[in-house]
Amino acid sequence: MERKGIVLFDTAMHGNGLAEALKKTRQDIVMEVRESGLKGRGGAGFPTGTKWMLASAAMADKKFVVCNADEGEPGTFKDRVLLDEYAELVFEGMAIAGYTIGAQTGFLYLRGEYRYLLAKLEGVLEKMRADHRLGENVCGKDFTFDIHIRLGSGAYVCGEETALIESLEGHRGEARNRPPFPVNTGYMGYPTTVNNVETFASVAVILSKGAEWYKQIGTDKSAGSKLVSVSGDCEKPGVYEIPFGMSIAELLEMVGAKDTKAVQVGGASGTCVPKSEFGRKVAFEDVSTGGSVIVFNESRDMLHVLKNFMEFFVEESCGQCTPCRIGNIKLLDGVEKIEKGECSMRYLNELMQLGQSMQVASKCGLGQSSPSPFLSILTHFQHEIFSQR
Repeated sequence: MERKGIVLFDTAMHGNGLAEALKKTRQDIVMEVRESGLKGRGGAGFPTGTKWMLASAAMADKKFVVCNADEGEPGTFKDRVLLDEYAELVFEGMAIAGYTIGAQTGFLYLRGEYRYLLAKLEGVLEKMRADHRLGENVCGKDFTFDIHIRLGSGAYVCGEETALIESLEGHRGEARNRPPFPVNTGYMGYPTTVNNVETFASVAVILSKGAEWYKQIGTDKSAGSKLVSVSGDCEKPGVYEIPFGMSIAELLEMVGAKDTKAVQVGGASGTCVPKSEFGRKVAFEDVSTGGSVIVFNESRDMLHVLKNFMEFFVEESCGQCTPCRIGNIKLLDGVEKIEKGECSMRYLNELMQLGQSMQVASKCGLGQSSPSPFLSILTHFQHEIFSQR
């Protein structure tokens, strides 16, 4: 698979977001990022400017910047492209964050399966140090900041920011109780901002081109463009850059998808969108995604798709909280009962209620989002699934 038409980050390669940022005050950068409307590109969609403002306001003698490159969501591979082709932009964004919140150290938490990128990324860091864009007196300013790379070990839960921090500290990857939040009590107990790879790259673009330029792309509530990893039943899978507000139907036409039955937007933990809703928009205010779009044509058995997702969540649950640990097993059990023709409508309704309870009672995003495919697939394809069995 290859990238298709990624232009936003190409334009920024001709500028220098870090140099432009260091001409501004820290408050000015926060306001620029807030004005741009940038929201977290990892899927949660929290306003980046607000997160940085909170970390900047926290009082501590140390602060840290962490880039979440633990791209473990099934069907997502757009961060891999950014790290392979636009690593300098990502690192510039981290340095801008460090300057803004008052941190001197950053960590790139790299997915273990991306170890093959490690030498290349270390080479980019060395070049940036030689060019005085990292290290002491960055760009000739009284600002010291450096970045270190840490490898994950393949745990899906470490995509959650507090579990990632636990792993960085050398502990088992498990979500922390919140509050306190990482912007106040993060890595080693110090204020920490954790952002996605695409978010940091976008910050470098914004500081290079300006918030007003950036806001011209997308919608009023979802500014900018989004990288999506498209896979499944289509002629042209790959990584695409699309403006927020593009409809699912337009995206399907772009990638050469035919006879499409459903689209899983947001990976395994996302929402299954049926053909009747392909007019919906990819945007935070409609169908939000961290970057995964999986296409299923009419030949696919949606119950088999659901079973695959639920087996994944049972395997990847850290087991810390009961709703996720037991709930996912129960949902998978329900799928297997449907396969055997042993699931009554009463039991199915109970499982649907369980899924809804998991969404509010689970400790972290894994348990809160894992029922999403169960609820959406059985809502939209219940008649088809039961009529086939």
